[in-house]
Amino acid sequence: MAPLIISISGVRGIVGETLGAAEAVVWGQAYGTFLRYLNGDKRPTVCIGRDSRPSGSMLAAGLAAGLMATGCEVVQLGIVTTPGAALMTRFLKADGGVVLTASHNPIEWNGIKFLRHDGIAYPAEQARQIHRHYHDKQFRLEKATNTGKSREESRTHAVHIDTVLQYCDVNLVSSRRFKAVLDSINGAGCFVTANLLSRLGCNVVHINDQPTGLFAHTPEPTAENLADLGAVVKKHKADIGFAQDPDADRLALIDETGRYIGEEYTLALAAKYVFRKKTGKAAANLSTSRMIDDIAASAGGEVIRTPVGEAHVANAMLEHHCIIGGEGNGGVIDPRVVPVRDSLVGISMVLQLMAETNKTVSELVAEIPRYCMIKTKFACPQEKTAAVLDSVMHHYRQAGKDMRIDTRDGIRIDGPRGWVQLRASNTEPIMRIMAEAGEETVAQQLIADIKNIAGV
Repeated sequence: MAPLIISISGVRGIVGETLGAAEAVVWGQAYGTFLRYLNGDKRPTVCIGRDSRPSGSMLAAGLAAGLMATGCEVVQLGIVTTPGAALMTRFLKADGGVVLTASHNPIEWNGIKFLRHDGIAYPAEQARQIHRHYHDKQFRLEKATNTGKSREESRTHAVHIDTVLQYCDVNLVSSRRFKAVLDSINGAGCFVTANLLSRLGCNVVHINDQPTGLFAHTPEPTAENLADLGAVVKKHKADIGFAQDPDADRLALIDETGRYIGEEYTLALAAKYVFRKKTGKAAANLSTSRMIDDIAASAGGEVIRTPVGEAHVANAMLEHHCIIGGEGNGGVIDPRVVPVRDSLVGISMVLQLMAETNKTVSELVAEIPRYCMIKTKFACPQEKTAAVLDSVMHHYRQAGKDMRIDTRDGIRIDGPRGWVQLRASNTEPIMRIMAEAGEETVAQQLIADIKNIAGV
């Protein structure tokens, strides 16, 4: 049985085994207790959003019960995207937010992600405080006459679309009448994303368009999972294909030929659009392609690198006043909309870039310096990750001075021909290996070297 995974990214478990109604109540009490101490005498308000997984309704009820037991007022957003929930937490001036989602994990999983009042995930120390309340079970519970109440809020999709379109040249994009194929994987992005594309004047072919949570294919938007989307793009002679993950914070792209462009190009093309307008700083994690560095440099800008994790990138963007940011997993962050990954922002920026340049997706991709990135993973229990990282660290420290080692997030080794990173996942009992080089054979060798050192 897979354990309940508790990390700074939140909580994930298999429903009916390690995560269910009882656990949701306790996590609600833990988070409510944390907020009560954080806010003093003020009665906190908490927004709860969820993706479309069938288990989400059950977990939302349990979580709300736990929160109300501590005196929190609960705002139920229903099935909404993760960026939508973050946006509404800020829009409603709530004291915190929760998103029930396991992102790209299969349907048997679900998770709990805690958000600050501004929609950003909590930093590590505050996340650990929530965890301590959960483990200690010393909750601040209210008497019968002072428990919180719950209400429903239905404006999330409208607020999300209106906010994105504030920073979009709607007339220009609409004038192009793009044909777009959208794969929402029966997730939280079904309604809001199709409506956004319609508002942008697109002719939309929508597949997997009902938010049932019964995912039509493996949820992670990778090449092997999006062959059907590519075929539909070709069949309909569409200009572009968009693929979301279940909570719609990540976006992968298909070009006009039906070819998988991938998640790394989502941020690269968004950055290309933003740096056409002005120069400045961008933020991206250590696992993101060098493409964004090349794009920023060509505009006189620079990239701030952070450990993996949306909160790290968001906080760096706020600290350094970045004009764009995100992660190479298809997550684009526009701080003017909401400081979290947002597939709607990515869609808007890519369509505006196509409209302004009058170029196809494949033509825009061809303009970006090309690298080969390979991503793989292997099973590794959390208690063994430190030993694996130590062995890799020891090896490369003996390898010579032409290697630059960064240990802020696992270990990343930069050499003259490329870079490779090994890190433990925050959300699954696995370790991820990523390598990027100008040549595929070099990237493959970097991956093979790490696997050999790690003994996998």
